[in-house]
Parts: sequence; C-alpha cells; structure tokens
Amino acid sequence: MSDALNLTDVIEAATALSPWAHLATVGADGAPDVVPVHPCWEGETMWVMVGLSSVKARNVGANPQVALHWQVTEVGDGVEVWGSAALVDDVETKRRMWNEVFDYDLSAFSPGGPDDSPDTAFLKVTPERAMVMRQYGMGGVSRWRA
Repeated sequence: MSDALNLTDVIEAATALSPWAHLATVGADGAPDVVPVHPCWEGETMWVMVGLSSVKARNVGANPQVALHWQVTEVGDGVEVWGSAALVDDVETKRRMWNEVFDYDLSAFSPGGPDDSPDTAFLKVTPERAMVMRQYGMGGVSRWRA
C-alpha cells in the first residue's frame, strides 16, 4: 500500500480488519465517550445503528465530530476514520438500513423492525480523513483526506 490512499482503500482496510470498531464522541460537557459498534458502509457513507436516547445520539447532537478506530490485529495493523455524523431516523432510511445496508439482523437490537422502532436511529457518518497503520505505524502509515 502506498502512502496515498483513496476512500475505497480505507473502507477495504477497515472491512478486512474487523466488523467492529470503537466509536468516539464528545458530549456538550466536553466529556469523551467510546463504545464498540458494528458500522456498515453504503458507498462512501458509514452507518451506525443507535438508540435515540443513547449517549452516542446525545453526544452527536451536541458535537457532530466523531472518530472510529478498528480493532488492531495481532501484528498491529489498524484503521482510524474521522468525520462528521448526523442522526437519521426516518422510516424510509430505516427500511433501507434493515434491508439493504446492514450485514446482520437489526431486529436483534430493535425487535419492532424499521416500522415500529421509535427509539432506533442511525448515525450517518461522512468521512473527512483516515489513517491506515501497519505494525503500529512502524511498518508505515498511509493517510486519506476528503
């Protein structure tokens, strides 16, 4: 991998690492919060399922800047993505997330499905920059910017 990346390279590297990432948000009080999530990509947009009453949702309402860090492999390869997030909770988007975007059964977390899940929303993350590290950076770091 060269030092220059495009977003497709970043998506492929993140997807190859793990379906799990850690999402960092910051609340109105300036306090950070980090939680594991299972993001899914739709083209160049990343989506994360959230509860409208969750800390994640409240934090994004106060500060849309987020960061995600994918699980690091045993050799130290990792991916970080920074971007801005927006809460989306309309039924049309929920149906699309349920039926076309997510690669696991969302009903396990929201049994009402897309039509009867009033507390379920999605974070729409627009990536702004990213970094792919090999061997904790000792094997090279490649960066992408929108």
